[in-house]
Amino acid sequence: MKHEIKDFSYLLGKLKGISDKQLQAHFGLYEGYVKKLNEIEDKLKTQDKGATNYSFGEFSELKRREGVAFNGAYLHELYFENLSGDKSKLSEALKNAIKKSFSSWEMFVADIKASAGSTPGWVVVTKNKIDGNIHTYILFEHHIGLPAHQEIILALDCWEHAFMIDYGTKKADYLNAFFENINWEIVNKRFEKVR
Repeated sequence: MKHEIKDFSYLLGKLKGISDKQLQAHFGLYEGYVKKLNEIEDKLKTQDKGATNYSFGEFSELKRREGVAFNGAYLHELYFENLSGDKSKLSEALKNAIKKSFSSWEMFVADIKASAGSTPGWVVVTKNKIDGNIHTYILFEHHIGLPAHQEIILALDCWEHAFMIDYGTKKADYLNAFFENINWEIVNKRFEKVR
């Protein structure tokens, strides 16, 4: 399967507090993950699977990086898809699930922001298939930290590449801008799909 680069240029000129310059740099990084994923998958087809071990082996190294490239590509797609400059509202069903899981909207937002301060990587909001609740998890790199049985409904890129052009090291200001730009219609649809 060839992984395709999606066009998110429709976000240009639309977001509040996230500049076009920031977005274009970020798009380039995302495109690199998609290209690298295709390259890794192509190389895996021809590697000697008998020459693998933990210390080193070309197949082994490619397998170790496959998850990084895969999640690097698809977490970015989730992230860009859940951005919009248009005002949208949380559905009642999702609002109730958040309240059940976090007691209040304010506690949910505080949890996401605290999680963002705890990782250089990603924060994902999930519907947990085990307990049915909404959870937040932090990912170090792109592939470390996501428990099994999760459906991602919101992705927040916390890597510095997501905000350095606009905010320098002021991650808290970026988080405020992120919340201003969440496309709740997309998040609501993701939630409904896994509800």
